[in-house]
Amino acid sequence: MHVGNSIIIAAPPSRIYALAAPVERWPALLPHYRWVKILEERGNTRLVEMACWRDRIPLRWTALEELLPEVPRIRFLHVAGITRGMEVAWEFLPHGDGTEVRIEHDLRLPWPIIGPAVADRIIGPLFVRDVAGKTLQRMKTLAETADGG
Repeated sequence: MHVGNSIIIAAPPSRIYALAAPVERWPALLPHYRWVKILEERGNTRLVEMACWRDRIPLRWTALEELLPEVPRIRFLHVAGITRGMEVAWEFLPHGDGTEVRIEHDLRLPWPIIGPAVADRIIGPLFVRDVAGKTLQRMKTLAETADGG
């Protein structure tokens, strides 16, 4: 499964990165997030437990978050939950007077026979695309406001 979401935000990459990188703040910023717990922290890498809603369906996973502010980029590797093994990358690319923010998700479920179908037809289009889309839309709203979130 590969799912890519992107949005153009009328703000510099540094402002958007500053909103996105501290995932522990997401529940206060993103209405669809239930909680984010920092389980462990070592330099620019953190182990985080994250939970959100996909409409009324609760979702939860554990991931390693790697912060790369000099690029800027944020990477996640899901290490627990149904999406274990999913790789996620946030990229912040200059675009005119703003920034294109891309979130790319890649997942190969190691389940015999049904893994690819579940990832490609259920997890990707019904969950990942929806949650990432809501996240980007809210980040856009926050980054484009006067106080920057």
